[in-house]
Amino acid sequence: MKHLKLAVLLSGGGTTLENFFTHIEAGKLDAEVAVVGSSRKDAFGLERARRRGVPTFVVESRRYRESARLSEAIFAELDRYEFDLLLLAGFMCFITLPAKLAGRAMNIHPALIPAFCGRGYYGHYVHEAVLHYGVKVSGCTVHFVDNVYDHGPIIVQKTVPVLDGDTPESLAARVFEQEGEAYPEAVRLFGEGRLRIEGRRVRVLEAPSE
Repeated sequence: MKHLKLAVLLSGGGTTLENFFTHIEAGKLDAEVAVVGSSRKDAFGLERARRRGVPTFVVESRRYRESARLSEAIFAELDRYEFDLLLLAGFMCFITLPAKLAGRAMNIHPALIPAFCGRGYYGHYVHEAVLHYGVKVSGCTVHFVDNVYDHGPIIVQKTVPVLDGDTPESLAARVFEQEGEAYPEAVRLFGEGRLRIEGRRVRVLEAPSE
């Protein structure tokens, strides 16, 4: 597996970022976080990064009316760093991915795409919608990023049952347990060179025999 340098974008508490730190420090993922960027200066995820000596930057989304301008500002910051893979980790802004990062950016969504996804479906709104609709299974999806909300080719999906007594909070907790395994798994497969994008599909190649 190639040692990966990761760039992470977030907007909030950074629990997904912390999960990556945990996997890296436990030797489960051959990677390092090279930089963490946030759309909010008060995001606790920035503090999680700083505690580990990881460089950070802030591009406040509220200062930009157009997503194109926000995207330009974010990628101008990211261009100052070397990284192999960009991870969206609770990043609550729509950005336009430059062509050079096609196939090198991932996102995780707390539902089974193409259900309960797209504009407006984030955080607790996803789990409220799942419960309101009455589906029996939910889960999480890791996908490559393109320039449409929650649309890029799917890499990994994991499922959880939706229980009769679930609240948005209890369902979110169960889904996040699976997110904590699915996202590092997708990154690991990328580092092993085992992901091949074929149109809408991501083919996972067999691991080379030792």
